[in-house]
Amino acid sequence: MTEPTTNKQDNMSLKNNIYFKVGTIVIITLLLLIPTSMINNLIHEREATQTKAINEVSSKWAEEQTISGPFISIPYNRFVKEISGKDSTEKIVQLKEYIHILPSQLKVSGNIHPEKRHRGIYEIVVYNSKLDIAGTFNMFDISSLDIQTKDIQFDKAELVIGINDLRGIEQQVSLKWNNEKITFNPGVSSNDIIDSGINALLNIKPNDSSTYNFSLNLDLKGSQLLFFTPVGKVTDINLASEWTNPSFNGAFLPDSREITDKGFTANWNVLHLNRNYPQIWTGSRYSIANSSFGIDLLLPVDNYQKSFRSIHYAILFIAFTFLGFFFIEVLNKVFIHPIQYILVGVALIVFYTLLLSISEHLNFNLAFIVSAIATLVLIAGYVRAILNSGKLALLISGILTVLYSFIFTIIQLQDFALLIGSIGVFIILGIIMYFSRKIDWYNLNLNEKKE
Repeated sequence: MTEPTTNKQDNMSLKNNIYFKVGTIVIITLLLLIPTSMINNLIHEREATQTKAINEVSSKWAEEQTISGPFISIPYNRFVKEISGKDSTEKIVQLKEYIHILPSQLKVSGNIHPEKRHRGIYEIVVYNSKLDIAGTFNMFDISSLDIQTKDIQFDKAELVIGINDLRGIEQQVSLKWNNEKITFNPGVSSNDIIDSGINALLNIKPNDSSTYNFSLNLDLKGSQLLFFTPVGKVTDINLASEWTNPSFNGAFLPDSREITDKGFTANWNVLHLNRNYPQIWTGSRYSIANSSFGIDLLLPVDNYQKSFRSIHYAILFIAFTFLGFFFIEVLNKVFIHPIQYILVGVALIVFYTLLLSISEHLNFNLAFIVSAIATLVLIAGYVRAILNSGKLALLISGILTVLYSFIFTIIQLQDFALLIGSIGVFIILGIIMYFSRKIDWYNLNLNEKKE
């Protein structure tokens, strides 16, 4: 009568042993998320340090540049009624505002000469550019603004070019205005459109029906970005550079471009119908900044973004590795202590610190391979020592190799990462289910070692 009770107690003990082991593995996995989160923060800190280094170099060289214009700003007097005092005295107040006129045609052509600078271990891209800017202003249709000619100060008209960082100007800038040569001055008289730039005083006559042709050469340096605004009724921009990894950003993509191992060429052709502001207006009612576009001189590798993407799969990596260890216990009747699970888990986490630190000095793909091999050899050697089995060490090495290859593939295929990741996890789950299909989970003894 005692034998059935003993068997029942043994089965309950075995079941409790399994539940305890699984629970322990789950708890260890969750605890390992703490150092994983710390490494994730470390990646953020290193990226912030890189950004700080870029800003330091840019602040001494020149910041990102956007060329806004050229356009003409003409001051005029506007009169408004103002009521003041207890007796509601009415008086006329004179205000100074500006008319802004955009060119009929704008052509920009130039070359960008990038350079790599270093701040510690970080690379920063700066550039020198030589730009030829030309175009025309047709007859000014001031009548559409309902402003009397006598209130417009034509003698104070300015041709304005917006430049983000004036420290980037390398040579004196001179304007050829029809047959007249005019020197530019720093600053802008009105902040209606831009806050920083240069200006040249123009000779414009009231009711002038002339067409004004202009041209200038601009030697400008900056950091990483060079953008333009399509202020012309027709804007045509042609750029060339020996940089082989450009990114075309902003409101408009190039109409044509060619990228080779010797550099790139790009052309934009933008009409006034493609943007949301007219050729002439007063005050600050329109903004031209949202229509800017141009070149972003990207560095070929962004190791921090790839490190972020790889550590997102840390929980998946740890879970599948521990699952592999658990099935080795079950199928080979060996016992792996929770402390040994922890040590293996820490080794898996250290992989990400190796990857982060090595990728700051080597190509990311090479850094990944070196870190993966180092981690794989460490864990395989440890398994060989604790289980005294070369066969099981090779098995663990195979599992880790598959997992590292899987993560590496996902990182490379950014656009298809979700698809490949989902298919990969499905296949791995299918393999686990296949090999565990005949395991009798109610009759296991994890403490009994296989002879």
